[in-house]
Amino acid sequence: MPERRTVALVTLGCARNEVDSEELAGRLAADGWELVEDATDADVAVVNTCGFVEAAKKDSVDALLEANDLKAAAREGDGRTQAVVAVGCMAERYGKELAEALPEADGVLGFDDYADISDRLQTILSGGIHASHTPRDRRKLLPISPAERQGAAGVALPGHAQEAAEEPAAPPQDLPAGVAPASGPRSPLRRRLGNEPVASVKLASGCDRRCSFCAIPSFRGSFISRRPSDVLGETRWLAEQGVKEIMLVSENNTSYGKDLGDIRLLETLLPELAAVDGIERIRVSYLQPAEMRPGLIDVLTGTDKVAPYFDLSFQHSAPGVLRAMRRFGDTDRFLELLETIRTKAPQAGARSNFIVGFPGESESDLAELERFLGAARLDAIGVFGYSDEDGTEAAGYDGKVDPEVVAERLDRVSRLAEELTAQRAAERVGETVRVLVDRIDDEDDGIVGRAAHQAPETDGVTLLTTGQELRPGRMVEAKVVASEGVDLVAEVLSVDGTGCTEEAGR
Repeated sequence: MPERRTVALVTLGCARNEVDSEELAGRLAADGWELVEDATDADVAVVNTCGFVEAAKKDSVDALLEANDLKAAAREGDGRTQAVVAVGCMAERYGKELAEALPEADGVLGFDDYADISDRLQTILSGGIHASHTPRDRRKLLPISPAERQGAAGVALPGHAQEAAEEPAAPPQDLPAGVAPASGPRSPLRRRLGNEPVASVKLASGCDRRCSFCAIPSFRGSFISRRPSDVLGETRWLAEQGVKEIMLVSENNTSYGKDLGDIRLLETLLPELAAVDGIERIRVSYLQPAEMRPGLIDVLTGTDKVAPYFDLSFQHSAPGVLRAMRRFGDTDRFLELLETIRTKAPQAGARSNFIVGFPGESESDLAELERFLGAARLDAIGVFGYSDEDGTEAAGYDGKVDPEVVAERLDRVSRLAEELTAQRAAERVGETVRVLVDRIDDEDDGIVGRAAHQAPETDGVTLLTTGQELRPGRMVEAKVVASEGVDLVAEVLSVDGTGCTEEAGR
């Protein structure tokens, strides 16, 4: 009988990282590893790190150090953790540098190691050493022309799971229960790490944009789409696992299909995904304002089961700041885009993130951003203070804003954002919304769900009041009766579509 090997995956960062963790879980489960939820019960704790901004890097290092504490406890007879391994964006971005700075980690594995994750962990668990990689600019691994990328071989693409070897090994024929079969060379094995009624599906990986503040393309690589058949196949499998809502993620969903010969492929794919049996809602995230097109807006606002939800990456609204960021648009153009959306779907949800204190940002630039925020009526607003990122163009800019001023602006705009999003939530009182029940919290919030304008983790929740017994995964129609900050309070009118419209507010 084979020796029991246990592994826990600790995931930090964005929804794309969550998908990568489930790909790693699928590979490990297929090779006989037992996945456990508590790292204390794991022989190996794998920390999927985030390398986006300084705060995320700190959280990743803290998680690795906490996992290392479990090793020390295991040596004293409390727990079984023997090794701690870093994967993910921070591991990919820094490689050997991270390994040298953090000797507590027994291994630092890059994306090229994902195809052989089981062997890598076994080597480390057995006391061997796998050399940490030397970071490289992953934008140079794929052809410059998007049309030539789909045939590129030998490039590791998290979420696509193309094998790194010249002759890819065939996927296992007898997979453990709960592991999604790979339907193609770029369709990953996957095993869910939770039982929430919502799951993310990658449309693509990488990014071709060259925003001056962002390092993500350098370690995530150039943009490459997954084939529609793979996205559909994974969605069908997730529906079989009980998932009711799919969130489509990538670094830039509006570019989907450009390397497959059809920049409008998303408009075709969305109705097909919405037609998958068992799926009640499709949500699209990570949209670039400069790439929004009328046909995509029409599909997002007028397709049954597709949430009229717009996660628009504005970043700022002052023209001079946006140009320095290597981005496009201004306050009035962005407001026109939002007006176009709301003309088609008055209840449409809209959220965005913004950077304050960017090099050269003046008080008038900040006032212009505040003007935009005041008029935009966004449901959720994320605000970040600028800091230099290694290897980015903006790190070499003159006109750096004093850190104390950045902190002041961050506090000022964050307080404004909190006030404005609370006002926007209050505007929704009286609306009828379609809510997916996420969880039952008997001791605190009660029944917690999300309406069409609320993405998981980022956009607030809807607290449901009802005399009926509900469970996670149920879809209900409810009337909003109050708001609490960005959260809504709603009375249930009907359950699972009885007497409901398919998407309120269309």
